[in-house]
Amino acid sequence: MWKWAAILILLVACGESNLSSRTTGDLEGRKIRRIAIFPLESISGREKNRVPFSTGTENQNEALISRQLYSTMSQRTTWQLVSDREVREMEPLVPPGSPEARARRLGQLVYADAVISGRLIRFHEREGESIGAMSPASVAFALEVWDVKRGDTIWTARFDETQKPLNENLLNLGQVASRGVRWLKAEELSLDGVKKAVSQLHQVLYGKS
Repeated sequence: MWKWAAILILLVACGESNLSSRTTGDLEGRKIRRIAIFPLESISGREKNRVPFSTGTENQNEALISRQLYSTMSQRTTWQLVSDREVREMEPLVPPGSPEARARRLGQLVYADAVISGRLIRFHEREGESIGAMSPASVAFALEVWDVKRGDTIWTARFDETQKPLNENLLNLGQVASRGVRWLKAEELSLDGVKKAVSQLHQVLYGKS
């Protein structure tokens, strides 16, 4: 019995491999409490006229993940999240420039300790139904957390997953408890990645998931 329990624990742990991250080694003393979220991709300045958290057809996938990130982070009370309304009001005042410069400026405008930026790398919807998909969902995105005072990154993460059938990869057993045996939509896959990223960031900043 204990042998099978150990194998199951190993499989569950390996299921987290779709999220990779790096953390700075000097978080003590930074006192990161108030955090703002830059909508995905707008941090580059290439889309500075786009409305944050927009639901329009253009940039809808980036907006979707931005909303998922905001919703997931807002469920925790340890940090103070700058409202999307406040970010929307201040974003036009952030001039074009490097990601770190834009993040710092937004953080200064909304009195944040840190700013989260990110970019969508891939967002492919599944083809078919939840039981018999012809092509699985595939999502990849990257996130960075910038220290407003120092201007450096304190945490970066990348979620990258193309869902595989259980019989092709036994490590997927670790996902069954939370997802069930079915093919996810891209929106569900991205939300799973966002939840993992937020949980890990919370652990990094405050020592609890």
